[in-house]
Amino acid sequence: MKEQVLRFTLVFLFICVCGVIADPPEDPIQCASKNTKCTITNTYGMFPDRATCNASEVVYPTSEEELVAAVASASKNKRKVKVATRFSHSITKLACTDGENGLLISTKNLNKILNIDAKEGTMTVQSGVSLREIMAAAADAGLALPYAPYWWGLTIGGMMGTGAHGSTLWGKGSAVHEYVVELRIVTPSGPEHGYAKVRTLDESDPSLNAARVSLGVLGVLSQVTLKLEPLFKRSITYVTKNDSDLGDELLTFGTKHEFADVMWYPSQKKAVYRIDDRVPVSANGTGLYNFFPFRSTPSVALAVVRSTEELQEALHDANGKCISAKLITGLLSGIAYGLTNNGIFRGYPVVGYSNRMQASGTCLDSFHDDLITACPWDPRIKGEFFFQTTFSIPMSDVKNFVEDVQKLVELEPKSLCGLEMENGILMRYVTASSAYLGKSEDAVDFDLTYYRSKDPLTPRLFQDILEEIEQIGLLKYKGLPHWGKNRNLAFDGIINKYKNADKFLKVKEEYDPEGIFSSVWSDQMLGLKGGVTVDTDGCAIEGMCICSEDRHCAPKKDYLCRPGKVFNKARVCTHVRKKTKEEDDLKDEL
Repeated sequence: MKEQVLRFTLVFLFICVCGVIADPPEDPIQCASKNTKCTITNTYGMFPDRATCNASEVVYPTSEEELVAAVASASKNKRKVKVATRFSHSITKLACTDGENGLLISTKNLNKILNIDAKEGTMTVQSGVSLREIMAAAADAGLALPYAPYWWGLTIGGMMGTGAHGSTLWGKGSAVHEYVVELRIVTPSGPEHGYAKVRTLDESDPSLNAARVSLGVLGVLSQVTLKLEPLFKRSITYVTKNDSDLGDELLTFGTKHEFADVMWYPSQKKAVYRIDDRVPVSANGTGLYNFFPFRSTPSVALAVVRSTEELQEALHDANGKCISAKLITGLLSGIAYGLTNNGIFRGYPVVGYSNRMQASGTCLDSFHDDLITACPWDPRIKGEFFFQTTFSIPMSDVKNFVEDVQKLVELEPKSLCGLEMENGILMRYVTASSAYLGKSEDAVDFDLTYYRSKDPLTPRLFQDILEEIEQIGLLKYKGLPHWGKNRNLAFDGIINKYKNADKFLKVKEEYDPEGIFSSVWSDQMLGLKGGVTVDTDGCAIEGMCICSEDRHCAPKKDYLCRPGKVFNKARVCTHVRKKTKEEDDLKDEL
Protein backbone atom coordinates (compact mmCIF):
# COMPACT_ATOMS: atom_id res chain seq x y z
CA MET A 1 0.00 0.00 0.00
CA LYS A 2 2.94 2.36 0.61
CA GLU A 3 3.95 1.88 -3.03
CA GLN A 4 0.43 2.75 -4.16
CA VAL A 5 0.36 5.91 -2.05
CA LEU A 6 3.77 6.93 -3.42
CA ARG A 7 2.57 6.34 -6.97
CA PHE A 8 -0.58 8.36 -6.22
CA THR A 9 1.53 11.22 -4.83
CA LEU A 10 3.85 11.32 -7.84
CA VAL A 11 0.93 11.30 -10.24
CA PHE A 12 -0.82 14.12 -8.40
CA LEU A 13 2.36 16.18 -8.39
CA PHE A 14 2.68 15.52 -12.14
CA ILE A 15 -0.84 16.83 -12.63
CA CYS A 16 -0.04 19.96 -10.64
CA VAL A 17 3.03 20.94 -12.62
CA CYS A 18 1.81 20.04 -16.11
CA GLY A 19 0.02 22.72 -18.09
CA VAL A 20 -2.21 20.91 -20.55
CA ILE A 21 -5.19 21.62 -22.76
CA ALA A 22 -8.07 19.18 -22.67
CA ASP A 23 -9.85 17.35 -25.39
CA PRO A 24 -13.32 18.96 -25.33
CA PRO A 25 -16.17 16.86 -23.93
CA GLU A 26 -18.20 14.76 -26.32
CA ASP A 27 -21.61 16.06 -27.41
CA PRO A 28 -24.14 14.62 -24.93
CA ILE A 29 -26.45 13.84 -27.84
CA GLN A 30 -25.39 11.00 -30.11
CA CYS A 31 -27.42 9.91 -33.14
CA ALA A 32 -27.24 6.76 -35.24
CA SER A 33 -28.31 8.47 -38.45
CA LYS A 34 -27.66 12.19 -38.87
CA ASN A 35 -30.08 13.80 -36.36
CA THR A 36 -32.34 10.78 -35.85
CA LYS A 37 -32.35 7.70 -33.61
CA CYS A 38 -30.62 9.54 -30.80
CA THR A 39 -29.57 9.06 -27.21
CA ILE A 40 -28.78 11.71 -24.62
CA THR A 41 -26.76 11.50 -21.43
CA ASN A 42 -25.15 13.98 -19.05
CA THR A 43 -21.56 15.15 -19.03
CA TYR A 44 -20.66 12.31 -16.66
CA GLY A 45 -22.02 9.65 -19.02
CA MET A 46 -24.45 8.21 -16.47
CA PHE A 47 -27.76 9.22 -14.92
CA PRO A 48 -28.52 8.24 -11.29
CA ASP A 49 -30.58 5.23 -12.39
CA ARG A 50 -28.08 4.31 -15.14
CA ALA A 51 -30.89 4.46 -17.71
CA THR A 52 -30.35 5.17 -21.40
CA CYS A 53 -32.50 8.06 -22.61
CA ASN A 54 -33.68 7.81 -26.20
CA ALA A 55 -35.21 10.28 -28.65
CA SER A 56 -36.23 9.81 -32.24
CA GLU A 57 -34.83 13.15 -33.38
CA VAL A 58 -32.86 16.25 -32.38
CA VAL A 59 -33.08 19.74 -33.87
CA TYR A 60 -30.59 22.58 -33.50
CA PRO A 61 -32.43 25.89 -33.98
CA THR A 62 -30.37 29.04 -34.50
CA SER A 63 -33.14 31.61 -34.11
CA GLU A 64 -36.43 32.18 -32.33
CA GLU A 65 -38.27 31.55 -35.59
CA GLU A 66 -36.73 28.09 -35.92
CA LEU A 67 -37.45 27.44 -32.25
CA VAL A 68 -41.13 28.32 -32.74
CA ALA A 69 -41.32 26.01 -35.75
CA ALA A 70 -39.90 23.09 -33.77
CA VAL A 71 -42.28 23.59 -30.83
CA ALA A 72 -45.27 24.08 -33.16
CA SER A 73 -44.57 20.84 -35.01
CA ALA A 74 -44.27 18.88 -31.76
CA SER A 75 -47.34 20.51 -30.27
CA LYS A 76 -49.47 19.82 -33.35
CA ASN A 77 -48.44 16.15 -33.32
CA LYS A 78 -48.62 15.85 -29.50
CA ARG A 79 -45.00 14.76 -29.46
CA LYS A 80 -42.97 14.83 -26.24
CA VAL A 81 -40.16 17.42 -26.15
CA LYS A 82 -37.16 18.02 -23.94
CA VAL A 83 -34.59 20.82 -24.11
CA ALA A 84 -30.90 19.93 -24.06
CA THR A 85 -27.87 22.18 -23.62
CA ARG A 86 -24.47 21.80 -25.23
CA PHE A 87 -22.96 20.78 -21.87
CA SER A 88 -25.75 18.67 -20.28
CA HIS A 89 -24.12 19.22 -16.90
CA SER A 90 -27.12 18.28 -14.74
CA ILE A 91 -26.88 14.91 -13.04
CA THR A 92 -30.67 14.42 -12.94
CA LYS A 93 -32.79 13.29 -15.91
CA LEU A 94 -34.32 16.66 -16.76
CA ALA A 95 -33.34 16.31 -20.44
CA CYS A 96 -34.85 12.84 -20.93
CA THR A 97 -37.97 12.42 -23.07
CA ASP A 98 -40.42 9.57 -22.59
CA GLY A 99 -40.31 6.54 -24.86
CA GLU A 100 -38.63 6.37 -28.27
CA ASN A 101 -40.55 9.03 -30.22
CA GLY A 102 -39.50 12.15 -28.31
CA LEU A 103 -37.92 15.26 -29.77
CA LEU A 104 -34.82 16.92 -28.36
CA ILE A 105 -34.38 20.65 -28.92
CA SER A 106 -30.72 21.52 -28.41
CA THR A 107 -29.81 25.11 -27.59
CA LYS A 108 -26.24 24.52 -28.80
CA ASN A 109 -26.65 27.00 -31.69
CA LEU A 110 -28.76 29.52 -29.77
CA ASN A 111 -25.46 31.04 -28.69
CA LYS A 112 -25.66 34.72 -29.62
CA ILE A 113 -25.36 37.77 -27.40
CA LEU A 114 -28.14 39.94 -28.79
CA ASN A 115 -27.70 43.25 -26.99
CA ILE A 116 -25.67 44.96 -24.28
CA ASP A 117 -26.90 48.28 -22.90
CA ALA A 118 -24.03 49.64 -20.84
CA LYS A 119 -26.06 52.66 -19.77
CA GLU A 120 -28.95 50.59 -18.43
CA GLY A 121 -26.66 47.79 -17.28
CA THR A 122 -28.50 45.02 -19.12
CA MET A 123 -27.55 42.19 -21.45
CA THR A 124 -29.87 40.13 -23.64
CA VAL A 125 -28.70 36.71 -24.79
CA GLN A 126 -30.07 33.61 -26.45
CA SER A 127 -30.74 30.74 -24.08
CA GLY A 128 -27.71 28.68 -25.15
CA VAL A 129 -25.10 31.32 -24.27
CA SER A 130 -22.67 30.05 -21.64
CA LEU A 131 -21.74 31.61 -18.32
CA ARG A 132 -18.19 32.03 -19.62
CA GLU A 133 -19.46 34.00 -22.63
CA ILE A 134 -21.72 36.14 -20.46
CA MET A 135 -18.87 37.04 -18.09
CA ALA A 136 -16.47 37.88 -20.92
CA ALA A 137 -18.92 40.00 -22.93
CA ALA A 138 -20.09 41.85 -19.83
CA ALA A 139 -16.51 42.66 -18.82
CA ASP A 140 -15.75 43.99 -22.32
CA ALA A 141 -18.62 46.43 -21.78
CA GLY A 142 -17.41 47.37 -18.28
CA LEU A 143 -20.14 45.29 -16.59
CA ALA A 144 -20.37 42.22 -14.37
CA LEU A 145 -22.84 39.51 -13.41
CA PRO A 146 -22.16 39.81 -9.67
CA TYR A 147 -22.89 36.23 -8.55
CA ALA A 148 -22.58 32.98 -10.45
CA PRO A 149 -21.75 29.27 -10.10
CA TYR A 150 -18.05 28.40 -9.97
CA TRP A 151 -18.14 26.20 -13.09
CA TRP A 152 -18.51 28.23 -16.29
CA GLY A 153 -19.61 25.31 -18.49
CA LEU A 154 -23.30 26.12 -17.99
CA THR A 155 -25.79 27.91 -20.25
CA ILE A 156 -28.16 30.60 -19.09
CA GLY A 157 -31.08 28.31 -19.94
CA GLY A 158 -29.56 25.45 -17.99
CA MET A 159 -28.84 27.64 -14.97
CA MET A 160 -32.45 28.83 -14.90
CA GLY A 161 -33.72 25.30 -15.33
CA THR A 162 -32.10 24.12 -12.09
CA GLY A 163 -31.62 27.27 -9.97
CA ALA A 164 -27.81 27.33 -10.25
CA HIS A 165 -26.06 29.70 -7.86
CA GLY A 166 -22.82 30.98 -6.40
CA SER A 167 -22.36 32.05 -2.79
CA THR A 168 -23.59 35.15 -0.97
CA LEU A 169 -26.09 36.38 1.59
CA TRP A 170 -25.87 39.90 0.19
CA GLY A 171 -28.15 41.80 -2.17
CA LYS A 172 -30.59 39.65 -4.14
CA GLY A 173 -28.54 36.55 -3.38
CA SER A 174 -26.28 34.19 -5.31
CA ALA A 175 -28.78 32.59 -7.74
CA VAL A 176 -28.39 33.71 -11.36
CA HIS A 177 -32.15 33.73 -11.92
CA GLU A 178 -32.55 36.59 -9.43
CA TYR A 179 -30.84 38.88 -11.95
CA VAL A 180 -33.21 38.00 -14.81
CA VAL A 181 -35.45 41.00 -15.54
CA GLU A 182 -37.07 39.77 -18.75
CA LEU A 183 -37.27 36.64 -20.88
CA ARG A 184 -38.97 35.19 -23.92
CA ILE A 185 -40.24 31.63 -23.74
CA VAL A 186 -41.81 29.49 -26.46
CA THR A 187 -44.67 27.32 -25.23
CA PRO A 188 -47.11 24.92 -26.91
CA SER A 189 -50.43 26.34 -27.99
CA GLY A 190 -53.55 25.55 -29.97
CA PRO A 191 -54.23 25.99 -33.70
CA GLU A 192 -55.37 29.58 -33.11
CA HIS A 193 -51.72 30.51 -32.41
CA GLY A 194 -50.15 28.14 -34.91
CA TYR A 195 -49.50 25.53 -32.19
CA ALA A 196 -46.77 27.61 -30.51
CA LYS A 197 -46.73 30.87 -28.62
CA VAL A 198 -43.93 33.28 -27.72
CA ARG A 199 -44.50 34.78 -24.29
CA THR A 200 -42.58 37.80 -23.02
CA LEU A 201 -42.29 37.94 -19.22
CA ASP A 202 -40.87 40.83 -17.21
CA GLU A 203 -40.79 41.73 -13.53
CA SER A 204 -44.38 42.98 -13.65
CA ASP A 205 -45.61 39.48 -14.57
CA PRO A 206 -45.91 36.97 -11.68
CA SER A 207 -45.31 34.13 -14.14
CA LEU A 208 -41.66 35.20 -14.29
CA ASN A 209 -41.30 33.62 -10.86
CA ALA A 210 -42.26 30.27 -12.37
CA ALA A 211 -39.92 30.63 -15.34
CA ARG A 212 -36.94 31.65 -13.17
CA VAL A 213 -36.57 28.02 -12.02
CA SER A 214 -38.55 26.06 -14.58
CA LEU A 215 -37.11 22.50 -14.65
CA GLY A 216 -37.68 22.79 -18.40
CA VAL A 217 -41.38 21.88 -18.09
CA LEU A 218 -42.94 25.22 -19.13
CA GLY A 219 -41.50 25.45 -22.64
CA VAL A 220 -38.15 26.42 -24.10
CA LEU A 221 -36.41 29.70 -23.34
CA SER A 222 -35.52 31.79 -26.36
CA GLN A 223 -33.99 34.93 -24.87
CA VAL A 224 -32.99 36.14 -21.41
CA THR A 225 -32.24 39.68 -20.24
CA LEU A 226 -29.95 40.06 -17.23
CA LYS A 227 -29.45 43.07 -14.96
CA LEU A 228 -25.72 43.62 -14.47
CA GLU A 229 -23.50 45.84 -12.32
CA PRO A 230 -20.46 47.98 -13.13
CA LEU A 231 -17.32 45.83 -13.36
CA PHE A 232 -15.48 45.53 -10.04
CA LYS A 233 -12.54 43.73 -8.47
CA ARG A 234 -12.46 41.02 -5.84
CA SER A 235 -9.89 40.15 -3.19
CA ILE A 236 -9.56 36.50 -2.12
CA THR A 237 -7.73 34.99 0.84
CA TYR A 238 -8.04 31.41 2.11
CA VAL A 239 -7.63 30.78 5.85
CA THR A 240 -7.53 27.29 7.40
CA LYS A 241 -8.87 26.76 10.93
CA ASN A 242 -9.84 23.94 13.26
CA ASP A 243 -13.50 23.00 12.73
CA SER A 244 -14.43 22.92 16.43
CA ASP A 245 -16.49 26.11 16.14
CA LEU A 246 -17.57 25.68 12.51
CA GLY A 247 -21.28 25.62 13.37
CA ASP A 248 -21.07 29.04 15.00
CA GLU A 249 -18.72 30.48 12.38
CA LEU A 250 -21.03 29.60 9.50
CA LEU A 251 -23.81 31.70 11.02
CA THR A 252 -21.81 34.93 10.82
CA PHE A 253 -19.10 34.37 8.21
CA GLY A 254 -21.44 34.95 5.26
CA THR A 255 -22.59 38.28 6.66
CA LYS A 256 -19.00 39.53 6.99
CA HIS A 257 -17.75 38.72 3.48
CA GLU A 258 -19.77 39.22 0.30
CA PHE A 259 -18.60 36.12 -1.63
CA ALA A 260 -17.76 33.90 1.35
CA ASP A 261 -17.73 30.12 1.22
CA VAL A 262 -16.15 27.33 3.28
CA MET A 263 -14.50 24.01 2.38
CA TRP A 264 -14.80 21.47 5.19
CA TYR A 265 -12.54 18.45 5.79
CA PRO A 266 -14.40 16.72 8.65
CA SER A 267 -12.04 13.77 9.16
CA GLN A 268 -9.09 16.18 9.35
CA LYS A 269 -11.15 18.46 11.62
CA LYS A 270 -10.30 21.42 9.41
CA ALA A 271 -12.29 24.12 7.62
CA VAL A 272 -10.94 26.43 4.92
CA TYR A 273 -12.61 29.86 4.92
CA ARG A 274 -12.74 31.88 1.71
CA ILE A 275 -12.48 35.57 2.60
CA ASP A 276 -13.73 37.07 -0.64
CA ASP A 277 -14.80 40.69 -0.90
CA ARG A 278 -15.43 43.45 -3.42
CA VAL A 279 -12.64 46.03 -3.66
CA PRO A 280 -12.22 49.21 -5.73
CA VAL A 281 -11.12 48.81 -9.35
CA SER A 282 -8.10 50.92 -8.41
CA ALA A 283 -6.84 48.13 -6.14
CA ASN A 284 -3.59 46.67 -7.43
CA GLY A 285 -3.78 43.19 -8.93
CA THR A 286 -4.47 41.21 -12.10
CA GLY A 287 -5.54 38.03 -10.33
CA LEU A 288 -6.95 34.94 -12.00
CA TYR A 289 -8.79 32.01 -10.42
CA ASN A 290 -8.28 28.95 -12.62
CA PHE A 291 -9.62 26.42 -10.12
CA PHE A 292 -7.32 23.43 -10.27
CA PRO A 293 -9.91 20.61 -10.24
CA PHE A 294 -11.57 22.22 -13.29
CA ARG A 295 -8.40 22.19 -15.38
CA SER A 296 -7.53 19.65 -18.03
CA THR A 297 -5.67 16.62 -16.72
CA PRO A 298 -3.53 13.89 -18.32
CA SER A 299 -5.76 10.87 -18.88
CA VAL A 300 -3.11 8.43 -17.66
CA ALA A 301 -2.87 10.33 -14.37
CA LEU A 302 -6.64 10.24 -13.92
CA ALA A 303 -6.61 6.49 -14.55
CA VAL A 304 -3.98 5.94 -11.85
CA VAL A 305 -5.90 8.03 -9.32
CA ARG A 306 -9.16 6.20 -10.08
CA SER A 307 -7.47 2.78 -9.95
CA THR A 308 -5.92 3.65 -6.60
CA GLU A 309 -9.29 4.58 -5.13
CA GLU A 310 -10.93 1.46 -6.57
CA LEU A 311 -8.26 -0.66 -4.86
CA GLN A 312 -8.75 1.23 -1.59
CA GLU A 313 -12.48 0.53 -1.81
CA ALA A 314 -11.96 -3.15 -2.60
CA LEU A 315 -9.56 -3.57 0.34
CA HIS A 316 -11.66 -1.40 2.70
CA ASP A 317 -8.50 0.65 3.10
CA ALA A 318 -9.65 3.65 5.12
CA ASN A 319 -6.06 4.50 6.08
CA GLY A 320 -5.05 4.71 2.44
CA LYS A 321 -7.95 7.03 1.67
CA CYS A 322 -7.05 9.30 4.56
CA ILE A 323 -3.42 9.50 3.41
CA SER A 324 -4.57 10.30 -0.13
CA ALA A 325 -6.98 12.95 1.18
CA LYS A 326 -4.26 14.72 3.15
CA LEU A 327 -1.98 14.70 0.12
CA ILE A 328 -4.68 16.14 -2.15
CA THR A 329 -5.91 18.83 0.22
CA GLY A 330 -2.36 19.77 1.17
CA LEU A 331 -1.26 20.13 -2.45
CA LEU A 332 -4.37 22.13 -3.37
CA SER A 333 -3.70 24.47 -0.48
CA GLY A 334 -0.07 24.78 -1.56
CA ILE A 335 -1.05 25.99 -5.04
CA ALA A 336 -3.76 28.28 -3.61
CA TYR A 337 -6.41 26.14 -5.32
CA GLY A 338 -5.50 27.74 -8.66
CA LEU A 339 -5.27 31.40 -7.72
CA THR A 340 -2.49 33.43 -9.34
CA ASN A 341 -1.51 37.07 -9.53
CA ASN A 342 0.43 38.14 -12.61
CA GLY A 343 0.82 34.51 -13.59
CA ILE A 344 2.07 33.01 -10.32
CA PHE A 345 0.91 32.76 -6.73
CA ARG A 346 2.87 35.19 -4.56
CA GLY A 347 0.69 35.03 -1.47
CA TYR A 348 -2.67 36.31 -0.27
CA PRO A 349 -4.69 38.31 -0.95
CA VAL A 350 -5.12 37.74 -4.68
CA VAL A 351 -6.89 40.68 -6.32
CA GLY A 352 -8.44 40.69 -9.78
CA TYR A 353 -11.46 41.71 -11.83
CA SER A 354 -14.62 39.79 -10.97
CA ASN A 355 -14.89 38.08 -14.38
CA ARG A 356 -11.44 36.53 -13.82
CA MET A 357 -12.17 35.41 -10.26
CA GLN A 358 -15.74 34.10 -10.09
CA ALA A 359 -15.78 30.97 -12.29
CA SER A 360 -13.50 28.69 -14.29
CA GLY A 361 -13.44 25.52 -16.36
CA THR A 362 -10.51 25.55 -18.76
CA CYS A 363 -10.79 21.80 -19.40
CA LEU A 364 -13.60 22.74 -21.78
CA ASP A 365 -11.26 24.60 -24.13
CA SER A 366 -11.63 23.22 -27.62
CA PHE A 367 -8.38 21.52 -28.54
CA HIS A 368 -8.43 17.92 -29.75
CA ASP A 369 -5.55 15.76 -28.52
CA ASP A 370 -7.07 12.25 -28.82
CA LEU A 371 -7.97 12.23 -25.13
CA ILE A 372 -4.39 12.55 -23.97
CA THR A 373 -5.93 15.09 -21.62
CA ALA A 374 -9.54 15.63 -20.56
CA CYS A 375 -11.90 17.00 -17.95
CA PRO A 376 -11.43 14.74 -14.90
CA TRP A 377 -14.97 13.28 -15.17
CA ASP A 378 -15.00 12.68 -18.94
CA PRO A 379 -16.74 9.29 -19.37
CA ARG A 380 -14.58 8.37 -22.38
CA ILE A 381 -11.60 7.79 -20.10
CA LYS A 382 -11.02 6.04 -16.79
CA GLY A 383 -11.37 9.07 -14.54
CA GLU A 384 -13.62 10.40 -11.82
CA PHE A 385 -16.97 8.68 -11.35
CA PHE A 386 -18.97 9.98 -8.45
CA PHE A 387 -22.23 10.81 -6.75
CA GLN A 388 -23.15 14.33 -5.71
CA THR A 389 -25.46 15.00 -2.79
CA THR A 390 -26.31 18.69 -2.49
CA PHE A 391 -28.90 20.30 -0.26
CA SER A 392 -29.49 23.63 1.48
CA ILE A 393 -30.09 23.74 5.24
CA PRO A 394 -31.91 26.77 6.76
CA MET A 395 -29.60 29.05 8.74
CA SER A 396 -31.53 28.20 11.91
CA ASP A 397 -30.52 24.52 11.59
CA VAL A 398 -26.99 24.86 10.16
CA LYS A 399 -25.19 24.55 13.51
CA ASN A 400 -27.19 21.46 14.48
CA PHE A 401 -26.48 19.79 11.14
CA VAL A 402 -22.75 20.47 11.41
CA GLU A 403 -22.70 19.07 14.94
CA ASP A 404 -24.51 15.91 13.82
CA VAL A 405 -21.87 15.33 11.14
CA GLN A 406 -19.15 15.92 13.72
CA LYS A 407 -20.77 13.31 15.99
CA LEU A 408 -20.60 10.78 13.16
CA VAL A 409 -16.92 11.59 12.64
CA GLU A 410 -16.27 11.08 16.34
CA LEU A 411 -17.80 7.60 16.01
CA GLU A 412 -15.98 6.82 12.73
CA PRO A 413 -12.96 9.19 12.45
CA LYS A 414 -11.87 7.99 9.00
CA SER A 415 -15.32 7.82 7.48
CA LEU A 416 -15.19 11.05 5.46
CA CYS A 417 -11.67 10.84 4.05
CA GLY A 418 -13.31 9.80 0.77
CA LEU A 419 -15.14 13.13 0.66
CA GLU A 420 -11.86 14.92 1.32
CA MET A 421 -10.31 13.23 -1.72
CA GLU A 422 -12.90 15.29 -3.65
CA ASN A 423 -11.88 18.44 -1.73
CA GLY A 424 -14.30 18.01 1.14
CA ILE A 425 -17.75 19.46 1.69
CA LEU A 426 -18.24 22.77 -0.11
CA MET A 427 -20.53 25.15 1.75
CA ARG A 428 -22.04 28.10 -0.10
CA TYR A 429 -24.55 30.72 1.02
CA VAL A 430 -27.95 31.08 -0.65
CA THR A 431 -30.86 33.43 0.03
CA ALA A 432 -34.63 33.24 -0.07
CA SER A 433 -35.73 33.43 -3.68
CA SER A 434 -38.56 35.04 -5.59
CA ALA A 435 -38.78 31.94 -7.78
CA TYR A 436 -41.62 29.56 -6.93
CA LEU A 437 -39.18 26.62 -6.98
CA GLY A 438 -36.24 28.59 -5.57
CA LYS A 439 -34.89 28.56 -2.03
CA SER A 440 -37.52 29.32 0.58
CA GLU A 441 -35.21 31.00 3.11
CA ASP A 442 -31.60 31.99 3.70
CA ALA A 443 -29.52 28.85 3.96
CA VAL A 444 -26.15 27.14 3.62
CA ASP A 445 -25.81 24.81 0.65
CA PHE A 446 -23.81 21.66 1.47
CA ASP A 447 -22.22 19.99 -1.56
CA LEU A 448 -20.82 16.45 -1.09
CA THR A 449 -18.99 14.58 -3.87
CA TYR A 450 -18.00 10.96 -3.28
CA TYR A 451 -16.97 7.69 -4.91
CA ARG A 452 -19.38 5.73 -7.10
CA SER A 453 -18.66 2.17 -8.15
CA LYS A 454 -18.97 1.07 -11.76
CA ASP A 455 -20.99 -1.84 -10.36
CA PRO A 456 -24.43 -0.60 -9.22
CA LEU A 457 -24.67 -3.30 -6.55
CA THR A 458 -21.28 -2.70 -4.95
CA PRO A 459 -21.40 -0.66 -1.71
CA ARG A 460 -18.71 1.89 -0.97
CA LEU A 461 -16.54 2.28 2.11
CA PHE A 462 -18.56 3.85 4.95
CA GLN A 463 -21.74 3.59 2.90
CA ASP A 464 -23.80 3.96 6.08
CA ILE A 465 -22.16 7.21 7.21
CA LEU A 466 -22.68 8.91 3.85
CA GLU A 467 -26.29 7.73 3.65
CA GLU A 468 -26.96 8.96 7.18
CA ILE A 469 -25.56 12.42 6.40
CA GLU A 470 -27.80 12.51 3.31
CA GLN A 471 -30.87 11.61 5.37
CA ILE A 472 -29.97 13.98 8.22
CA GLY A 473 -29.85 16.84 5.75
CA LEU A 474 -32.92 15.94 3.70
CA LEU A 475 -35.20 14.44 6.34
CA LYS A 476 -34.21 15.62 9.80
CA TYR A 477 -33.55 19.23 8.76
CA LYS A 478 -35.82 19.23 5.69
CA GLY A 479 -33.07 20.41 3.37
CA LEU A 480 -33.92 21.41 -0.19
CA PRO A 481 -31.99 19.38 -2.77
CA HIS A 482 -30.34 21.04 -5.76
CA TRP A 483 -32.58 20.36 -8.77
CA GLY A 484 -29.64 19.53 -11.04
CA LYS A 485 -27.71 17.25 -8.68
CA ASN A 486 -28.49 14.44 -6.21
CA ARG A 487 -29.56 10.84 -6.23
CA ASN A 488 -33.21 9.95 -6.77
CA LEU A 489 -34.18 9.60 -3.11
CA ALA A 490 -33.52 13.31 -2.56
CA PHE A 491 -36.57 14.17 -4.67
CA ASP A 492 -39.06 11.89 -2.94
CA GLY A 493 -41.92 14.20 -1.89
CA ILE A 494 -39.81 17.28 -2.58
CA ILE A 495 -42.65 19.35 -4.02
CA ASN A 496 -44.30 19.41 -0.59
CA LYS A 497 -41.37 21.47 0.71
CA TYR A 498 -42.23 24.43 -1.54
CA LYS A 499 -44.94 26.79 -0.30
CA ASN A 500 -45.47 28.19 -3.81
CA ALA A 501 -45.62 24.83 -5.58
CA ASP A 502 -49.29 25.32 -6.42
CA LYS A 503 -48.49 28.61 -8.16
CA PHE A 504 -45.81 26.92 -10.25
CA LEU A 505 -48.13 24.06 -11.21
CA LYS A 506 -50.84 26.56 -12.18
CA VAL A 507 -48.45 28.28 -14.62
CA LYS A 508 -47.34 24.89 -15.94
CA GLU A 509 -50.96 23.95 -16.63
CA GLU A 510 -51.55 27.26 -18.41
CA TYR A 511 -48.40 27.10 -20.54
CA ASP A 512 -48.38 23.40 -21.39
CA PRO A 513 -51.75 21.77 -20.62
CA GLU A 514 -50.95 18.69 -22.74
CA GLY A 515 -47.63 18.09 -20.94
CA ILE A 516 -45.58 18.30 -24.14
CA PHE A 517 -42.49 19.36 -22.15
CA SER A 518 -43.14 16.96 -19.26
CA SER A 519 -41.85 13.44 -18.70
CA VAL A 520 -42.47 10.66 -16.22
CA TRP A 521 -39.40 11.83 -14.31
CA SER A 522 -40.45 15.49 -14.12
CA ASP A 523 -44.00 14.49 -13.15
CA GLN A 524 -42.59 12.33 -10.37
CA MET A 525 -40.44 15.21 -9.10
CA LEU A 526 -43.48 17.49 -9.11
CA GLY A 527 -45.66 14.96 -7.31
CA LEU A 528 -47.96 14.48 -10.29
CA LYS A 529 -47.26 10.83 -11.04
CA GLY A 530 -46.07 8.38 -8.40
CA GLY A 531 -42.70 8.62 -6.66
CA VAL A 532 -39.09 8.79 -7.74
CA THR A 533 -37.89 5.83 -5.68
CA VAL A 534 -38.18 2.11 -6.43
CA ASP A 535 -38.53 -1.13 -4.45
CA THR A 536 -35.91 -3.46 -5.89
CA ASP A 537 -33.01 -5.51 -4.58
CA GLY A 538 -30.01 -3.25 -3.98
CA CYS A 539 -31.94 -0.02 -4.62
CA ALA A 540 -30.44 1.78 -1.60
CA ILE A 541 -26.84 1.30 -2.77
CA GLU A 542 -27.25 3.95 -5.48
CA GLY A 543 -29.86 6.10 -3.75
CA MET A 544 -32.81 4.75 -5.72
CA CYS A 545 -34.53 4.20 -2.37
CA ILE A 546 -34.02 4.41 1.38
CA CYS A 547 -33.68 0.89 2.66
CA SER A 548 -36.44 -0.69 4.72
CA GLU A 549 -35.35 -4.31 4.18
CA ASP A 550 -31.96 -5.99 4.01
CA ARG A 551 -32.52 -6.84 0.33
CA HIS A 552 -32.45 -3.10 -0.47
CA CYS A 553 -28.77 -3.15 0.48
CA ALA A 554 -26.23 -5.85 -0.40
CA PRO A 555 -26.80 -8.76 2.00
CA LYS A 556 -24.49 -11.08 0.05
CA LYS A 557 -21.70 -8.60 0.76
CA ASP A 558 -22.72 -8.22 4.42
CA TYR A 559 -24.40 -4.82 3.99
CA LEU A 560 -27.72 -4.84 5.86
CA CYS A 561 -30.39 -2.22 6.55
CA ARG A 562 -29.90 -0.70 10.00
CA PRO A 563 -30.87 2.50 11.90
CA GLY A 564 -28.53 5.48 11.81
CA LYS A 565 -25.94 6.06 14.51
CA VAL A 566 -26.90 9.69 15.25
CA PHE A 567 -30.25 10.08 13.48
CA ASN A 568 -32.15 7.02 14.66
CA LYS A 569 -34.92 7.47 12.09
CA ALA A 570 -32.42 7.09 9.28
CA ARG A 571 -32.24 3.72 7.57
CA VAL A 572 -28.84 3.00 6.09
CA CYS A 573 -26.90 0.14 4.51
CA THR A 574 -24.39 -0.89 7.17
CA HIS A 575 -21.50 -3.33 6.85
CA VAL A 576 -22.20 -6.01 9.45
CA ARG A 577 -19.18 -8.18 10.12
CA LYS A 578 -19.92 -11.87 10.12
CA LYS A 579 -19.02 -13.75 13.28
CA THR A 580 -16.15 -16.19 13.03
CA LYS A 581 -16.62 -19.87 13.81
CA GLU A 582 -14.67 -19.35 17.04
CA GLU A 583 -17.07 -16.60 18.11
CA ASP A 584 -20.08 -18.79 17.34
CA ASP A 585 -18.56 -21.69 19.29
CA LEU A 586 -17.91 -19.40 22.26
CA LYS A 587 -21.52 -18.18 22.15
CA ASP A 588 -22.75 -21.78 22.15
CA GLU A 589 -20.57 -22.63 25.17
CA LEU A 590 -21.90 -19.64 27.10
